[in-house]
Amino acid sequence: MKYYLIALALTAGILTACGGSKKIASAEQVNKTTTVEKKVVENEVKTENKTVIEREAPEVEKDMMDAPKEEPKKEIPVIPTTDSKTNEKEMTDVPVPAKKPLEAFDHTSYDDLVATYVSKEGNVDYDGFKRNWSTLRSYIKALGENMPTDTWTKEDKLAYWMNAYNAMTVDLILRNYPLASIKDIKDPWGQRFWKLGEKYYNLNEIEHKILRKMGDARIHFGINCASFSCPPLLNEAFTAQKVDKQLDTLARRFVNDKKRNTITANSIEISEIFNWFAKDFKTNGSVIDFLNTYSETPINAKAKKRFKDYNWSLNK
Repeated sequence: MKYYLIALALTAGILTACGGSKKIASAEQVNKTTTVEKKVVENEVKTENKTVIEREAPEVEKDMMDAPKEEPKKEIPVIPTTDSKTNEKEMTDVPVPAKKPLEAFDHTSYDDLVATYVSKEGNVDYDGFKRNWSTLRSYIKALGENMPTDTWTKEDKLAYWMNAYNAMTVDLILRNYPLASIKDIKDPWGQRFWKLGEKYYNLNEIEHKILRKMGDARIHFGINCASFSCPPLLNEAFTAQKVDKQLDTLARRFVNDKKRNTITANSIEISEIFNWFAKDFKTNGSVIDFLNTYSETPINAKAKKRFKDYNWSLNK
């Protein structure tokens, strides 16, 4: 019995000891588990932080990529100089070639007048001209203050003198208006009303001593004697840029004008102009050769020729 009790006591102690160890072991396991869990949490936090950093970093880089790139500054070459004022002087001293004007004289005011008071057919509104007579006289005065010089081209001179002749003829009519014909005026082409430069001119001098001597027979279609049988007055001013084309147009128009010339292949009845100034039209052949340059109907060299009566009625 005694031994039985001792055995029980030993057994109980062993069990107690085992239980305690088990408890101790359990505590250590808990501690160990807690430590492991803590580490896991810490790792997760670190992993989270790392993930955040890794996620945010590309966005920062993207913002930087989206930002406008600063272009490299261009270096401005420095020109060595000792004195800026000297350079400025040198620049101003460099001669700049002057642009040559298209026209030696501006015929705009006369162009406006004939465009307003002359029809396309060449009929002149002298009443309208008289209402604006001061403008016409101002134009003639400007002609007198700007005479042609040796530097003017032939085209500038042609335009100047034909416009002068026509403007002065209108002025002559207005000085004597109303009238039925320019021939109602005493010595109409010999009157010296117009001062150009230091000299007074008449229409005869401009036509015979200036224009005809320029060697272009077409001027006879450009100047107007204020009469029906004359080549019609052009309703625009002659200009250096257009004068050659203008004279060609007027020559063709006049030659083929059936009111002033009747042309067939074998017979022609033409204006007295081709008789009075035959010498001018024969510089490159016969009068018929000249006519054939512009005639729509070819004329035979031996065609019969006669001249029309000249109608001096006012061209209105």
